[in-house]
Amino acid sequence: MIKNNTLVLATDLDGTFLGGSPQERQEFYDYLESHRDRLLLIFVTGRSLEFTLRLYDDKNFRIPRPDYIIGDVGTTVYEGKTLKPVAEVQNWIANIWGNSSEFAQQLLVDEPGLTLQPLSPEYRVSYYYQPDQNQQRIIQKIQDAGFQCITSADKYLDILPKGVAKGSTLLKLIDFLNLSPQQVITSGDSLNDLPLFETGLNSIAVGNSELKLVEKIQTLKNVYYSDLPGVSGILDGLQYYGKTF
Repeated sequence: MIKNNTLVLATDLDGTFLGGSPQERQEFYDYLESHRDRLLLIFVTGRSLEFTLRLYDDKNFRIPRPDYIIGDVGTTVYEGKTLKPVAEVQNWIANIWGNSSEFAQQLLVDEPGLTLQPLSPEYRVSYYYQPDQNQQRIIQKIQDAGFQCITSADKYLDILPKGVAKGSTLLKLIDFLNLSPQQVITSGDSLNDLPLFETGLNSIAVGNSELKLVEKIQTLKNVYYSDLPGVSGILDGLQYYGKTF
């Protein structure tokens, strides 16, 4: 049973939870660990489960182990301790995607400026891309085929199940866990974190955020834009919302 006074921190990894100096990171991680009885930690990342697990092997940091992991740009959901998929949410994603991997990959096979990433995720197809005059046409082509398209860092392009991204998957998870939205704070730095911020949940954009993300959040009243990067920005945001321990 998750207590009503539990803080739920749903955070991106690269540039956000993994951002900052070694000392800043370790101090923040230790701070969170000392209050785990009142914290539910959710990683919300574009990375795979395998990448996240490798973080635990880094002897230089005692990175907190999350309670849940939303990975692969919102297309996979795992319980943090057992690493078992959260079936109630994962099945929703799988049902939308179906057997679309081959079709989604063939969709862009002849498009210029795209390189298929050396990944084999189950519910998305991922490319490296070079922004040019074809970008909007390619995005529209993906959407017209019935998929969601997410780009970030002027480098990554993901074809996802329609309606699935970091934000929608997080909302499904907190609904499954019977959490109040008022308990949840999200944080991120990249354009693929925009769906987190568009949930309406209280959110933190850290100071090293991608400029295109900063432009997009100007009209979002639920997003606090910190002057500080990485973990310092997360802590600054928690203080802004009055959610420190």
